[in-house]
Amino acid sequence: MSDPLARLARQASETHVVVAGGGIAGLVAAWECAKVGLRVTVLEASEAFGGVVRSAEVGGLTLDVGAESFATRGGVVRALLDELGLADAVVSPNPAGAWVAGVPGVGAAPLPKGGVLGIPDNPFAPDVRRIIGWSGTWRAYLDRLRPPLTIGHQRSLGTLVRTRMGARVLDRLVAPVTSGVYSARPDDIDVDLAAPGLNAALTRTGSLSGAVAEMRLSRATAKPADAPASDVPVAEGRKAPAPGGAVQGIAGGMSRLVDALVAQLVELGVELRTEASVNAFEPNGTGWRVVISGDTDPLDAEAVIVALPEGPARALLAPVVPALEGGDPVAPVVEVVTLVLDAPVLDAAPRGTGVLTVPGSHVAKALTHSTAKWDWVRDATDPGVHVVRVSFGAQGEEPATADLDDDAAARLALSEAAAMFGVELPASTLRAARRVRYVQSQPAATIGRAAETAAARGAVHAVTGLGVTGAWVAGTGLAQVIPDARAEADRVRSAALWHH
Repeated sequence: MSDPLARLARQASETHVVVAGGGIAGLVAAWECAKVGLRVTVLEASEAFGGVVRSAEVGGLTLDVGAESFATRGGVVRALLDELGLADAVVSPNPAGAWVAGVPGVGAAPLPKGGVLGIPDNPFAPDVRRIIGWSGTWRAYLDRLRPPLTIGHQRSLGTLVRTRMGARVLDRLVAPVTSGVYSARPDDIDVDLAAPGLNAALTRTGSLSGAVAEMRLSRATAKPADAPASDVPVAEGRKAPAPGGAVQGIAGGMSRLVDALVAQLVELGVELRTEASVNAFEPNGTGWRVVISGDTDPLDAEAVIVALPEGPARALLAPVVPALEGGDPVAPVVEVVTLVLDAPVLDAAPRGTGVLTVPGSHVAKALTHSTAKWDWVRDATDPGVHVVRVSFGAQGEEPATADLDDDAAARLALSEAAAMFGVELPASTLRAARRVRYVQSQPAATIGRAAETAAARGAVHAVTGLGVTGAWVAGTGLAQVIPDARAEADRVRSAALWHH
């Protein structure tokens, strides 16, 4: 009788898995498959791996031009970094917090420290009152006098805040946060997904401010679970949140995670191909025939894991997954312009670690003062040199930089930075700039989104030898994407090995 372990090892080596997409989800899924001896090929359409996690040289500095941090919630990202030997490189941001700009009659002020998604626990606190004014404070106080919703509860974050605390809290505190974190309007955010437990706490305490206070007291609140690191230029550092709500980064840049994953894959013999776009795949009797762009011969594989953004993923999967719709998904487009400035005027970090804006008040939606936020960036720069990231674009609106060339986009970003910082930044301060465009996944906290993605995933799982992972099904942010990629890879590899 043959050794079952030897038979399993032989079967693994004869089982080919193709991963379409070389972002973090694809790389992690490939690694999980390769660990058990499967033959793995990763196909990435662009010239580089990493997706939204990428760095570039800007003004002689190697900087994050995509995701700059990760949520510590759950410890999953940190565990991966430990496994990859990057534990010593993990760093925490300056806790100074961010400001909000574009407040009518006020201009800019520090974002209040105590709150959930910008909802204050005490509208009379001086830092809250400074932004919403006395009339806003008294309107917010009515929340304490209103009866809670005892039958059902409010799904829309915008409606909940507007009805209980009024327009000033919504427009000046909550909307800047949801725009900066989600690229989405408060009305479209599902309370139960963005702030789990808030509705229940509202019922218990009888007020929204009381619910926020209870959540903060119990330290049960984490940063919004799907906040995309690539588009949270400042919001993640806005307050000292509960454990699990904090963020960290990697000294030298988040792309070190990509480099470490690629190194592991190379060591395990994974075939890694860039500029290789999957055009289609079709059943071939034992698995799948994968057609790649160009004149490349198709690949035969027992299983395919699709780790692409939602639009390309649906287009690729729809022809072979009967219950899946193709369609054009709602996908906010964001442009981040990274500036390197000769600007000693910023040495004092005049607006903390960055600035969120009241929607409609500025052309840009947010800014990160990277030199003030991250010690490793400050240490890499000469005195008086500052790194600033300016974000444009949100749900339903093209970035103001969309039709500009790179030079014009840099000038606009510099002008917006000056306005948000409240300082003069003449054209002569600009040493270098780099613009990057992202098509984000629709936030997982959008109303109706969870059911939509669950249905899509269920449809894919009904087809043998297929898997799907990535931010559009997992929720945005590495703390969501990494465990999802691992779980999906485990499901696919188990099916390939045990049910082959």
